Amino acid sequence: MGIKSLLYKLRGEVPTEVLIRNGLKVGKNFNRFSGVIIDDSHCWLITIGDNVTIAPRAHVLAHDASTKNETGYTRIGMVSIGSDVFVGAESVILPGVSIGSKVVIGAGSVVTKSIPDNRVVAGNPARVISTYEEFMKKRQQEMEHTVRFDETYTMRDSGFDDSKKQEMLAKLRENNGVGYVR
Repeated sequence: MGIKSLLYKLRGEVPTEVLIRNGLKVGKNFNRFSGVIIDDSHCWLITIGDNVTIAPRAHVLAHDASTKNETGYTRIGMVSIGSDVFVGAESVILPGVSIGSKVVIGAGSVVTKSIPDNRVVAGNPARVISTYEEFMKKRQQEMEHTVRFDETYTMRDSGFDDSKKQEMLAKLRENNGVGYVR
């Protein structure tokens, strides 16, 4: 067992490669952060498009066992996630939901109903708060008037150290605590 497999096992996650072998359909540039649970017991019911990011501790469920004790059956439902989708940390996508393309799901959202293309949703239950274009335009305008950092300000860079952290903190304090990093 390799290190990666051992880490997945310790975290209670099933590796994406195993899910794909068991029927999960995933497009190009899929980014799955740590702690993401993709329903391994019904993964063949889940389809994920291109350029999708699922942030830490989010869940994608294709079954709901709340009916099992009473009826003897578990409710199942296909889940479809389009392309160019971001699923925020600790969000939950429930069975039978279809998410369109160019969608942002805010952190902590519970997606109980299908979401059309070009939407930003948030909340429990998740509700539309804007179009994708409105959201991106607002963020791009914000980016023009705030501090930006390149990759040397991330842990991906071998030269990232405490001085970079302190510099980032100082610049963010000068900009209402908000900025952007590549």
